[in-house]
Parts: sequence; C-alpha cells; structure tokens
Amino acid sequence: MEPLEIGRLLQDRFPDQVLEIYTHRGQAGVLVRRERIVDLCRFLRDTESLRMNHLLALCGVDNSRRKGANLLRFEVVYNLYSIPLQHQLRLRAQVPEDDPVIDSVTQLWPGANWLERETWDLLGIGFAGHPDLRRVLLPESWQGHPLRKDYPLRGTEPWQEYEDLKAHCQQLRQFDFYSQNAPAGTDENNG
Repeated sequence: MEPLEIGRLLQDRFPDQVLEIYTHRGQAGVLVRRERIVDLCRFLRDTESLRMNHLLALCGVDNSRRKGANLLRFEVVYNLYSIPLQHQLRLRAQVPEDDPVIDSVTQLWPGANWLERETWDLLGIGFAGHPDLRRVLLPESWQGHPLRKDYPLRGTEPWQEYEDLKAHCQQLRQFDFYSQNAPAGTDENNG
C-alpha cells in the first residue's frame, strides 16, 4: 500500500488527530497531534491491511528554527515498516515546548525503550508510561539536553565529573601496558 493511502486511512480513522498528510522529496509522511499517539500506532500495527509491525526508528526533532503552520517546537518522529507487506510510513507527532511529554509506545514495540530514552536524554522530550526513563548516553549528572537548538555549543559550565575522570585516568597510568616501561614481550616493545 502506498504511504499516502495509509495516511488517508489514518485520517479517516482519526480525523481530529491528523494535521497534515504530505510528501517531501519522494517520501510521504503524516503530521499528527500527540494526544492519541498510542492509539494511532496501535491502529497502524494491528490493522490487517497495514500491519506496521516494525519500528524502524524513533527520534526527536527541535523545530525552533523551522517555520510551518502546524509545527510546534518539538516533535517525535516514528518510522514504521510492515515486514510482511513491505510498506512504510513516517509519523511525526507534535509536542509543545511548554509540556514536552508524549505517551510511550514501548507497550507496542519494546525496542522503543532505548530510542525514547535517547530522545529524552538529548532533547528533553519525556515519554509518559515509559518503564525506565533515564539518561542513556550522558551521565545522570549532566545538565540540560544538548540537541536542543538553544543549548550552548560549549555547554553552560565545565563538567566537573570530566575533570575527576581525567584525574582518575592519570592515576591508572601506572598500570598502562603500553607505556615506555612496559615489560619485554608487549606489543609496544616488539615494534
């Protein structure tokens, strides 16, 4: 089934949720509200003629530098694929800046767990109902979300744990097998 046709089926089933069906550079997508994202995804997964049973990717986007009538500051993008029927769809759910939270889809696709955690970690978009929403790439002590467009390139202040880690690594150099004092038979001494 063609992505535009899937978008129209979604619009027929959830007319109050679909904001726009579009194509861009040969790819079709559907822009939706966030309120019923789990229902939309369940419909796409469980409807026999659609069977979007594979979540290819999930990521967050900061739209603060883009212009568009239906665009809010943030969105969560779901790239869905039907393995048996070999069709796909991009679903973009709008998430407002003043309440950057959307329902988790981990109940539908358990693989969304780490993707939602990454989106939380880097953009600060929360996922209601997520089983373990915590940082996955950055340390727990990290302040802010570095993929937001307003996040300073060099951060806001020096990260103290980095300095502590460097000091600890310096202490561990005494155990370095590849130093000049390495015993005979090590890679470094053998050229």
